[in-house]
Amino acid sequence: MEDPIQLKEEGNKYFQAKDYEKAIQSYTQAIKLNKDKALQAVLYRNRAACFLKKEEHAKAASDASRAIDINASDIKALYRRSQALEKLGKLDQAFKDAQKCATIEPRNKNFQETLRRLGANIQEKLHVQFSTDLRVQKMFEILLDENSEKEKREKAANNLVVLGREEAGAERIFQNNGVSLLLQLIETKNPELILAAVRTLSGMCTAHKARATAILHHLGIDSICAWMSVNNKEISLAVCNLLQSITDCLLGQGKEEQHGKAEAVVLDTKKDLRMITMRLLDMLVSKKVSGQGRDQALNLLNKNIPRKDLKDLDNSRTTFVIDNGLKKILKVVGQIPELPDCLPLTENTQLTASVLLNKLYDDLRCDPERDNYRLICEDYIKSKIDPQDMDKTLHAIQMVSGVLQGPFDLGNKLLGMKGVMEMMVALCGSEREIDQLVAVEALIHASTKLSRATFIISNGVTLLKEIYKKTKNEKIKIRALVGLCKLGSAGGTDYGLRQFAEGSMEKLARQCRKWLCNTSIDTRTRKWAVEGLAYLTLDADVKDDFVEDEPALQAMFELAKTSDKTILYSVASALVNCTNSYDTKEVVPELVQLAKFSKQHVPEEHPKDKKDFVVKRVKRLLKAGVVSALACMVNADSALLTDQSKELMARVFLALCEDPKDRGTVVAQGGGKALIPLAVEGTDVGKIKASHALAKIAAISNPDIAFPGERVYEVVRPLVSLLNTERDGLQNYEALLGLTNFSGRSDKLRTKIVKEKALPDIENYMFENHDQLRQAATECMCNLVVNKEVQERFVADGNDRLKLVVLLCGEDDEKVQVAAAGALAMLTAAQKKLCSKMTEVTTQWLEILQRLCLHDNVEVQHRGLVIAFNLISADTELAKKLVESELLEILTYIGKKEDDPKKQHIIDVARDCLTRCMDYGLIKPLSHA
Repeated sequence: MEDPIQLKEEGNKYFQAKDYEKAIQSYTQAIKLNKDKALQAVLYRNRAACFLKKEEHAKAASDASRAIDINASDIKALYRRSQALEKLGKLDQAFKDAQKCATIEPRNKNFQETLRRLGANIQEKLHVQFSTDLRVQKMFEILLDENSEKEKREKAANNLVVLGREEAGAERIFQNNGVSLLLQLIETKNPELILAAVRTLSGMCTAHKARATAILHHLGIDSICAWMSVNNKEISLAVCNLLQSITDCLLGQGKEEQHGKAEAVVLDTKKDLRMITMRLLDMLVSKKVSGQGRDQALNLLNKNIPRKDLKDLDNSRTTFVIDNGLKKILKVVGQIPELPDCLPLTENTQLTASVLLNKLYDDLRCDPERDNYRLICEDYIKSKIDPQDMDKTLHAIQMVSGVLQGPFDLGNKLLGMKGVMEMMVALCGSEREIDQLVAVEALIHASTKLSRATFIISNGVTLLKEIYKKTKNEKIKIRALVGLCKLGSAGGTDYGLRQFAEGSMEKLARQCRKWLCNTSIDTRTRKWAVEGLAYLTLDADVKDDFVEDEPALQAMFELAKTSDKTILYSVASALVNCTNSYDTKEVVPELVQLAKFSKQHVPEEHPKDKKDFVVKRVKRLLKAGVVSALACMVNADSALLTDQSKELMARVFLALCEDPKDRGTVVAQGGGKALIPLAVEGTDVGKIKASHALAKIAAISNPDIAFPGERVYEVVRPLVSLLNTERDGLQNYEALLGLTNFSGRSDKLRTKIVKEKALPDIENYMFENHDQLRQAATECMCNLVVNKEVQERFVADGNDRLKLVVLLCGEDDEKVQVAAAGALAMLTAAQKKLCSKMTEVTTQWLEILQRLCLHDNVEVQHRGLVIAFNLISADTELAKKLVESELLEILTYIGKKEDDPKKQHIIDVARDCLTRCMDYGLIKPLSHA
């Protein structure tokens, strides 16, 4: 369609049908094709009305302004701009537009009312602003006065933080020289005041690009990084959050609110972002930076440098970091805490740096970029290998070890570099314990996959056994043991691919559990015991013994709750193994026979990996408190909580929710809350598993208890994501049960389900051949039809929704009939239009209604009679149609029955139907016959 006038008419039709998105498309197309100025003003004005309906107020104001530019006295455009500006908080500008409208049409009561309301709101705003200014002034006076009482200062500090989070408060602080005063608070060196000031600044920067940019330039990135470098976890984290708020604004992420005109001057943020990135990279290698500060710098780089979506082709931030900072990151992973020249580190620093290396490598788009990355690594490591200087070489091996924990394929290539493997072997044989320690760790990380571990298996086992027997140092002993565990488990869950002799794995596991329970050993060393168990628990005998050892389980859970987050993946791996929640290939008997015939290896299942053993292990883990440990792990705000770790946790949760009897325990220990972030972020598989676990809980639990408060609304989207043909039948079914449960709770929840676009999917499952899916979808729809928006969809022309529900009432499946009849009863009660529509959608409607009214199931019969009553009440003609049919005999037969407490509600409805027919004069009472 190329005619602007026709497009305008089409847009008007869409607008009346409340399809604002399509209306916008039609108006936009017309604007592009139109040459007539007067029509152009109308099109902009109409599109502004659509944006108002969609609550996109900045776009509405912009379009209305364009219409006013063409015709300054366009009253509709002026009024729409006034409405949009009011919503954007620009009351004075909105007032001016409303005033113009009232001047053009002085008798219009609507304009007069708007003027009164805006005038009152402006007065109130001025009053609030004035009182806020006084409050801000007072707070700073108290905070900057050293003689103020401690309690007063604390209260003022808290109030300031709260005020900074509100848009009006943040603006008042900013306008009243607040940034300089907050800087004075930071310079007091008082930790509490510093925290209050930084948190206030963080609130002021949130979702306001112009203010965030001004604050960044006022404070200076060097000062911000210096505050983040302090050895105080709380302050370091608060400054990290401030820098994240600023970065979100510069990147245009987060809930960016509209401030100023829609097409205001856009600040060039690339320069600021590069400056921040460079300072963060400098922090990584500075000795002045604390371990906490280094962690926060790495967390910021992890969060903001790699692309969030690989469909976005711009990976310039990643390539910039590789060119300018890859060597700095390698320097961090190459640190050896036991050596005197080591940078200040925490237990999480080096693994966080390895995660960053991995994310950067994964973010590269082509082989030349990956080759450049590899060459930088190779050159840097080569420069560190020096046979004359053992300490320098140690750093090189530690770097390889760090890369192996990040991009493993690249780490493998680095292992193949000339001199690397030889140096590792030489270090294993060294007399110095630190050499052995680094070499053993490198061997462990080098032997990750069976196909790639052949060299290590043939050479490493001997080396590790030698070290294990000779060394007196527990730290080295435990690492050597983990290396053996890892190599021993290289066959995975395949019972026929055991690397070591019968009983050796259990022996290694016993030693690991012994170390794990020994609290006199340092946390870093005990962590390696968990790492060992993460590999050994692939063996069913080991996992069975492990879950029986409650002290060992408790010790592992306690370690998972500590500040050392490097353990997350190992704990999650061990739990996945214990619950058998890893993916297993389906064994096809015919292929097994074929493999045996051709003398190929056939994977064998361990007898203790059968279902009844798995169920017992799950029960033991629940009893030991696995859910609270997992909940604590999910809350780790660290780059070390990788998407892979989240997926493992989601797998464990799904296994824990398998038995309906256990779901109450999972909820009671915080599992419901912990599953929500896992269902929203992570790998696709992880999100599906977590969503399925949520569906299992939602299907049978009271939502108010399982997901209290606003949390229940966050669960709707994961459940809707399972209504997908790519998901399996069980996932579809349990998601439908969960949504049925939710939709029966409140109209707010029903509205949320509709907003998440679940209706088309639920309708699709109502057509499903599978009885249980069709039943679950119909029950869900039965609950949803109470909602006004859902009813309107049934009333709308051009759809078969009502026909489907009527036909489902005639199904043989009793549960489907109950649900469909319930939905129809509620629809016909709420919308009179649907009563006449019901008689038009199918010729079988009367036969179906009669069958419902004579049904053996009391519930179905009651609903059928209610539908009949609704039809009779809706319209005399409809009532006449029903009276002329056999339905009158059915109603008379039921209505004449003697009172019966069990069926009284049915008899009463039948009598009400007859009474209504008498009122119409369609039938007469018996006595008058």
